[in-house]
Amino acid sequence: QVQLVESGGGLVQPGESLRLSCVASGRGFKNYMGWFRQAPGKEREFVATINWSGTITSITDSKKARFTISKDSDKNTAYLQLNTLKPEDTGVYYCAAGAALGVHSSDYPYWGQGTQVTVSS
Repeated sequence: QVQLVESGGGLVQPGESLRLSCVASGRGFKNYMGWFRQAPGKEREFVATINWSGTITSITDSKKARFTISKDSDKNTAYLQLNTLKPEDTGVYYCAAGAALGVHSSDYPYWGQGTQVTVSS
């Protein structure tokens, strides 16, 4: 089993930044670590993913200009840097792990508990 623990969420004002962290542990497929966002009353949506070595990344087009994904393999940690945050970025951000690059929730069998990001003035 793979365990994922997210941190770094919070309440920020528009234009500010946050860095989310996801620490992975345990045995199982975690070749790719992804980030998803779920806004209230909406489906969980793909944000970004990165492979274990950090050499392959994919970020959803609408976030490429403001978000970056990175990884520290020595610390088994993936990061999602959120810059110039907007109110529409609000939601629970979930970390996920799986065997291959994917943009659908169903591509990832392992999930963290989520971290809340609220962007409001």
